[in-house]
Amino acid sequence: GDLLSPPAPVPLGALSMRRLSGYLGLAELEPESKSPPAPLVAAPAPAAAAGAPDFSLVSDPAGGYAAAVGAGSKKAQASAGKVFGLGILAGTHIGFGAYLAVAIGAACPGLHASNPGLQKMVFGAFGLPFGLFMISMTGAELYTGNAALVPMAWLEGKATAAQVVRNLGASWAGNLLGSILLAALVTAGGTLGEAAAAQKIAFGKTHEPLLVVLVRAVLCNWLVCMATYMSLQAKDTTGKFVAIWLPISAFVALGLEHTVANMFLLPLGILNGADTSWTEALVHNLLPVTLGNTAGALLGVALPFSFGFGAVGKKLLGSAAPPLISDAARSFASSHTSSARDNAGNQATDLV
Repeated sequence: GDLLSPPAPVPLGALSMRRLSGYLGLAELEPESKSPPAPLVAAPAPAAAAGAPDFSLVSDPAGGYAAAVGAGSKKAQASAGKVFGLGILAGTHIGFGAYLAVAIGAACPGLHASNPGLQKMVFGAFGLPFGLFMISMTGAELYTGNAALVPMAWLEGKATAAQVVRNLGASWAGNLLGSILLAALVTAGGTLGEAAAAQKIAFGKTHEPLLVVLVRAVLCNWLVCMATYMSLQAKDTTGKFVAIWLPISAFVALGLEHTVANMFLLPLGILNGADTSWTEALVHNLLPVTLGNTAGALLGVALPFSFGFGAVGKKLLGSAAPPLISDAARSFASSHTSSARDNAGNQATDLV
């Protein structure tokens, strides 16, 4: 009778999983884990292995400065003849850009009268950006960009003062020759008709007060050198184009003074009957604009970024250049991240 009577019920709460499996005739389960419950906050992703390939499309700011110094050093090492030859190409490239701007943006008298802001945008967007883009992609030598890159190399001890002077002199001369040659070809081609816009531009550029020309030139090459600098940070063609297009279209729309663009625009106007002379073009525009462009390259780009990431900052601050995030800010962020992680862990434990 006792053998047939059912076993006394056992409260399930008093059974462990091992004993319960025995009562039910199941295979023994694995022993209960004594490890703590997993936290609700996901663990941080493991750091990338050293030497892993970098697939980013843009360098960080410090890497961008290193790329600019490297480019400037390479330019400084080139012979005067090579720089002069590549300077001729750069002059034609900028000339093509200015040619397009005159053919499209400067040929909108109705738009200029009804919506001058839009006309300036058209004038800036179509032309000069593609000229500098051709230079960036082909390695031609443009004075205005070199006025920042080559002095950067000198500031970092990667070039001599003589090399800086050689590069800037040869590139300026090559740019001038290439620009004049293209202006002569455009005039012979006759695509601009009476070239009234070219005449007006040339006359206006040679009849501005000297201080106005200088200031416009400083502002212009600040933007041009930022375009050159940022294009070196970009690692793909699209990124380089965007980095160039924004600042270059801005300086043209703002009516600023670029010496190499003027090396094309002034001869183009003179060859098409503008009421100005070669002497006025040189004395009243090209020379002061060159001076202002050089100042903009040094004061707006070369010196500030050398302070941020290179030798100027080390000399002035006595040690390393200032980091992008100060040590105090980094410590503050780290402590708050740790605090947040601890709080999250406590909350996860409370929930369990």
